[in-house]
Amino acid sequence: MKIQDYLIPQLQQEVALTEKFLRRIPEDKLDWKPHKKSMTIRQLANHLAEIPSWITGTMKAGMMDVKGYKPNDHASVDEIIRELKKNAADAEESLEKPDDEFERMWKMTNDGEIIFEMPKFNVLQSMVMNQFPHHRAQLGVYFRLLDISVPATYGPSADENE
Repeated sequence: MKIQDYLIPQLQQEVALTEKFLRRIPEDKLDWKPHKKSMTIRQLANHLAEIPSWITGTMKAGMMDVKGYKPNDHASVDEIIRELKKNAADAEESLEKPDDEFERMWKMTNDGEIIFEMPKFNVLQSMVMNQFPHHRAQLGVYFRLLDISVPATYGPSADENE
């Protein structure tokens, strides 16, 4: 099996699950956060929508410098979902590469200082794909605190089994 044949369906599943979560966000709760150190729902949702763009960035470049990084700040759920879908389509296209491309080294730096360096496949699995369930789980906690139904993901949800 080619690496792209493994990663593209995984990405499609993660994006579909993420969209399910994003669609549950009430527009009037976008600026809500559970703690002063937490992201707002809007920040968290924008972050989730951005994740597929990291795939494109990883596949198209040999590195990324995070100095001066500015996250997206779409103001509505519809805008955030459009961003997720656009980034996912671009990411799928960027994954259509021969296996040897996934073996190439990639690094993240901050003002030139190396944060980490590893093969692109490892970046995609450990630093990108794992971000989806991590941040969806955060959003699920926000939902629970706001008494918003938490969608099922890899298995049933207590809210969808009532």
